[in-house]
Order: sequence, then C-alpha cells, then structure tokens
Amino acid sequence: MSVPAAELTIVGHYDKAPGYATRRPAGSPSWLLLWTEAGAGFVAQGGASFEVRAGDLSVLGSGVPQYYRVLPGAERWRFWWVHFQPRPSWSAWLGPFARGDGCHLVGGVPVGVRGRMGLAFERALQDARWVPDAPLPDAYRPVAAPAEAPPPDAYCPVAAPAEARVPAVVLAGPGRELVLGAVEEAIVLATASARPEGVRRPDEGDERVRRALALIAAEPGAAHSVASLARAVALSPSRFAHLFAAETGRSPMRAVREARLRHAASLLEVTDLDVGQVAAASGFVSPFHFSRAFSREYGVPPRDYRARRRPPS
Repeated sequence: MSVPAAELTIVGHYDKAPGYATRRPAGSPSWLLLWTEAGAGFVAQGGASFEVRAGDLSVLGSGVPQYYRVLPGAERWRFWWVHFQPRPSWSAWLGPFARGDGCHLVGGVPVGVRGRMGLAFERALQDARWVPDAPLPDAYRPVAAPAEAPPPDAYCPVAAPAEARVPAVVLAGPGRELVLGAVEEAIVLATASARPEGVRRPDEGDERVRRALALIAAEPGAAHSVASLARAVALSPSRFAHLFAAETGRSPMRAVREARLRHAASLLEVTDLDVGQVAAASGFVSPFHFSRAFSREYGVPPRDYRARRRPPS
C-alpha cells in the first residue's frame, strides 16, 4: 500500500467488504487514526495486535510495520481514518491506552459519545477543503432556534452525504489546523470517556502515583529516576515501580520520557533554542539521543518538526 508523506494530513472514510487489507512492512512516516463506526477490523503493528469494533478508536504511531484488514468473519468494516502528525499534548491522553510498538487502543467509547465523534470527523473532511474567505463548509449549518437552543448565529456539524466522502489531503495552512482540531476533539472525547482496561482513571488512582506524575509534569527535565521518585512519595523503588505500572499501565521512566518529549516539542514550537539546548532543557543526555527519541515519537526530526510548526513569515 502507498505510504503517505510525513508532511501530509489526510482524512477519509471507508466502508469495506471482506478481503480488504492494508500492509506497510516499513510502517508509515505519519501517524494513523482509525475510528470504527460499524462492523469489525483487525489491526496489527509491530508485536501488538487487536480486534476493533464499533466504538473503538485505534491510533498507530509512525515507523513501525503495520497491517490492518476486515476481521475474518465480519460482513464489513466501516471506519474513519486520518494520517497526521500529532500535537505534543496528545501523548498524555493516549498514554494510558498504549499497547506497545507505538500502538494505542481506546476501546468501548460510550454510545452517547459516538455521535459527536462521527460529527468531528465529518467536519474534518469538510474543513480539509476549506480556505479563508470561502463560504462555511457544508458540514455546518445554522442551528434552529426553539426555546432553549443556542443563539441563531451558532453552528453545528451535520453529516455529509456518503458520496462526498472522498479522501481529502491538506499540506499546510488553516485547513490542516482545522483538521487537527477535529482530530484532537475526537481523541479527547474518546480518552476522557473510555476507561483503559485494568487501569483506573488518574483522579481515582493511588495518591502517591498522582504525586509522582505531578512531579514529572512540573519538571520534566529534572534528573528523575525510579529511586528519586520513590523517595519523594515514601516508597521503596521496587514497590513504587510496581504500583506506578499497575496504576498507569506504563513504567515510571517511560512516563518521564514521554513528559520530556512533550516538553521538548513545546520548546521547539515557542522558543529559538537550538536542538542541543532543547535536548539539555528537556533532560536528555545528548542531542543525538534526543533527536533519535524525538523522531521515533513524532515521525520527524526536531528541526523538521520546528519548521513545520513554525513556518517562516
């Protein structure tokens, strides 16, 4: 299957019959989101694999071999898909749903949320084709104003006809940002409403783990270790590591690494620090190690990420 270029954002909708499959032996330079509306599919990336059904959101990181198909025995697989480069904050929401090898599964999004998820993708498809000064996309229309409706100038998305769901490609500009906004909405809706299998919500978990997470978030570039974090919450390193993994679904140092990469991405976006300075400020021992970790997480080297997020005036 063709591999989309890393800088492209592409959104589309498929309703596939048995026999459909996509295989990318070298993975993709872009991330891939799959939102299942009906039927069932099978998704594999690296050593992780799982089935997806209505209400399941899967997000696949870049650079890892991937394969997905209509689940054997299923009559169809109807799903939205988006190729994109993620915003830094998304990894925090997706982290608890990680399945390994850059693969995430947000399973069982509540029925009451699914309609809004679908509308977000309908809007993304329309927004990908929108340009400034053009009429509002067809995915919006004025809201009728009965007694307690929003004001007459408010807008709400409406479903686009199936025949209009031709995949839309956007390189840069307002269309890309609007599409990413819709993808962000879908990810927030899914991760906030679904519960990771066997993992508590952050506000329901152990107070000591919450404290450790707060310490990491406050100073991602600090010299954190399992031992230092364990001391901060008055636990032995082994007990702390076990408790942290049970509560969050990841190791303490993986959480530190994710926080450092998010911090680095933010510095690349809003400062003029060079890559070496960003690496040091984010807690990485060398620019080379930082660049390799950053490219693995975001699909592009730090300099390319900055160039994409901060186009020249």
